[in-house]
Amino acid sequence: MKISRNWLQTFFTAPLPDAQTLADALTFHAFEIESVENEILDVKVTPNRGHDCLSHRGIAKELSAILNIPMKGDPLREPMSGFTKSRHGEVSIDTPLCARYIAGYIKGVKVGASPDWLRKNLESIGQKSINNIVDAANFVMFNIGQPLHAFDAGKIGKRQEAIGKSEFRIQVRDAKKGEKMLALDAKEYVLSESMLVIADGNADAVIGIAGVKGGKVAEVNEATTDIIIESANFDGASVRKTAQQLKLRTDASQRFEQSISPELAAYGMRAATDLILKIAGGELVGFADEYPKPQEKKQVSVSVAQVNQILGTSLTEKDIADAFIRLGLTRKSYEMSSHRIFKVEVPFERLDISIPEDLVEEVARIVGYDKIPSAELPELKEALAININFAQSEKTRAGLIEKGYSEVFTSVFSEKGERVVANKVDGVRPYLRGNLADGLAEALQKNVRSKDLLGLKEVKLFEIGTVWNGGRESVMVGMAIETKQGGKITEGKLTTVNADHYENFPISTTERYQSFSRYPFIVRDIALWTETGTKPEEILEVIRKESGELLVRSELFDTFEKAGKISYAFRLVLQSFEKTLTDEEANAVMESVYKEVKKRGWEVR
Repeated sequence: MKISRNWLQTFFTAPLPDAQTLADALTFHAFEIESVENEILDVKVTPNRGHDCLSHRGIAKELSAILNIPMKGDPLREPMSGFTKSRHGEVSIDTPLCARYIAGYIKGVKVGASPDWLRKNLESIGQKSINNIVDAANFVMFNIGQPLHAFDAGKIGKRQEAIGKSEFRIQVRDAKKGEKMLALDAKEYVLSESMLVIADGNADAVIGIAGVKGGKVAEVNEATTDIIIESANFDGASVRKTAQQLKLRTDASQRFEQSISPELAAYGMRAATDLILKIAGGELVGFADEYPKPQEKKQVSVSVAQVNQILGTSLTEKDIADAFIRLGLTRKSYEMSSHRIFKVEVPFERLDISIPEDLVEEVARIVGYDKIPSAELPELKEALAININFAQSEKTRAGLIEKGYSEVFTSVFSEKGERVVANKVDGVRPYLRGNLADGLAEALQKNVRSKDLLGLKEVKLFEIGTVWNGGRESVMVGMAIETKQGGKITEGKLTTVNADHYENFPISTTERYQSFSRYPFIVRDIALWTETGTKPEEILEVIRKESGELLVRSELFDTFEKAGKISYAFRLVLQSFEKTLTDEEANAVMESVYKEVKKRGWEVR
């Protein structure tokens, strides 16, 4: 996730350190940093913190605690009053996979370009500016972590047909089998019953794939005057499966997949409507807020003794209290059975805190892992168990490599087999493989075509892998060798292969690395009559010089003597790193070689 240092600065009065210092602080206390460039941090937020840290506010909160720099204000700690209920619209949730849905109705907006500050903030983290309405929704998502979406209210339902009904009616429901939606990316998606959608309740038409993508039918553009803002909470697993099935992962789905708090929807709605009114004008008519089962408040307790026992430290009550204060965790301290106990009020967004050990981890992060003493693991009382399949695989692998075989890894999916894959990767290979032979045959065929480039006399392949056959799952070893008839392929159970004699064989060390081209190669052969005593290396030196960079491999493959002369035959492999070579280009190289060898008095056969 891209995080802008300048954006982070808006959460603080005191100046923040440079981006690299911030990256170091996060690395040693919270998250890995992928890169730091032009004051932009690429933060790798761990899955257990995705619900509260996939935002600038979340990272600012972490830095505040780590660096002990107070935030000038926390948008998730501001008082949140109820929403004025609109008489113009309603929301119905017809699925347990939506915990909350808020629809905000704003009339009379002026859609246009975003102000410079908003555009620059979004562009700094790689986001394209669309218009002030869409940009406002995206800014709030990247600012506090709540995904939002804006619909053109004028395109939802038919108002003249809504007599006796609400002006708009949003319905959250399961998709119907075969239902389709043209999305904002101009692609049509076919939906399944397992997916969650947002529908126009008056027209019974899909206007959005819940948590993933909005529909083209209600797109906000420059002609839009009235909008409906969506701030909702969808089941993380459902959104993940939908995004995966449709191959449509978005910034919104990435956040919903982490199971964010339904309380956050209210803060997202308030922030979005305030910003839209500020930069696009209009009148806030009201809201429809469906929240069937509000999130319960949590309290978690931990004692000073527990903290020190788990961490192996001797932290004082003051040390632990200081960590909680810096993290913004409201707590009470009391004595019970001669133990000092902290009872912590868990913030709504911290879904990862539910047991005492979670609080211990928070203390450890803020105190610093370098302050926690290391301890050696106890000695094992029992002998190490050996995984027979793994040990046998290693012996077999080492032995076959020593004998000149190359290991391949072929797909476990097949066109035929006993077991059908429930979540198919594609429709071509819907089964789990029943043997290694089919994959090895295909690999052999592909590699034989490249043996000249690889400099191999013959292709010898092997694979160790799992197959599903006869109602069982087995680990097998298969071998494939090139023959005049095409190839010889054998396979058998790994546990039946006698690989004991492979144990002491040395393994496949790499002495050098040479990059390869992704373009096809061309093979040319050249045979020459020379005087007896001429060395093949002398001829190869001439050939290589004349061929230039296009010659990627050359080797002597035939020699014979006759009447005081000796004939050498060489195989040349030509290949470009920039394009596909043509026959004309290869012929030009060979003409240059012919011309030079004739100068040396050698006769081209």
